[in-house]
Formats: sequence, structure tokens, C-alpha cells
Amino acid sequence: MSALSEMLDANARYAATFNLGDLSAFPRRKVAVLTCMDARLDPAKFLGLQEGDAHVIRNAGGRADQDAIRSLVISYKLLGTREFLVIHHEGCGMLGLSNEDLRRRLHEDLGADASNVDFLPFDDLDQSVRDDVATLRASPLIPQDIAILGFVYDVRTGRLREVR
Repeated sequence: MSALSEMLDANARYAATFNLGDLSAFPRRKVAVLTCMDARLDPAKFLGLQEGDAHVIRNAGGRADQDAIRSLVISYKLLGTREFLVIHHEGCGMLGLSNEDLRRRLHEDLGADASNVDFLPFDDLDQSVRDDVATLRASPLIPQDIAILGFVYDVRTGRLREVR
């Protein structure tokens, strides 16, 4: 059975007893989480979230790029979030990667020119969290009274560590 077939079967089982159709789009805990797309991270589990509790925005590296900022702005302005958590993690594939290497690989594999793409790699995990928190705090689209905290998730222990 393919992974897709397994997921569709799981969805059918989930939908058979689903009773959350009346949940509000407004997150109950008034929080938005920006984190990495890494399959080892399950923010709902490691943050104790249930459906309807929070917005979770995911991308490679959990970076505060323009699309993440767009989502966070919509989250606070239209849907009432008042806190943002930025969570990067140990063992991230973006750590130590370079734009040049990824661009070269894409050119070799596809003949594609990705010279104008910044894949937002980083060399220092804690600094990447600080940088993303600073990017969000500096955005003219995000009010100063939004609490923005940064963390590193340890994929070996499941623990969060605050980064200041």
C-alpha cells in the first residue's frame, strides 16, 4: 500500500467520527507558531495543542520570510493572535547548507536557474532564531505589542529551549 493510500484510509477513519466541524477559525489560545517543516516535528504534540488552539505556519527552516510574515499578519490582524512562537530545531537540514550548493544542485539536476532564490540557510542555530525574531519585531506590519518568543526544539529529547 502506498503512503498516499494509507493517508487516505486514515482520513476516512478520522472523518467517520469527526465532530469538530463547528470550530472557529480564531485560535483559542491566540497564538501562532512558526516552525520548520521537518517531519520529526509535531508542534501539536510537543506544545500540547488541540484542533482550534493555534495557527501553525511551517516552511523549510521555520524562517521568517515574506510568506511567513504574510501568514502571521493575517493570523493577528484577522484572526486575533497575540503571541508568536518561532521554533527552529536541532539537526535542521538548513543548518550548514549554502545557497550556492543548492543552486548548483538544481542546475545540475534540472538545468534550472535559481540564482535569484534565497533558500535562507544558516550556520548558527541560535542566531537563526534570534534573526527571525528580530525580523518579525522589525516588520512594520506587526504591532509592537505582539509577544514574539524564540525557541530551539531538540529532536532527541523533545524539549524546547528558549533562545534570547
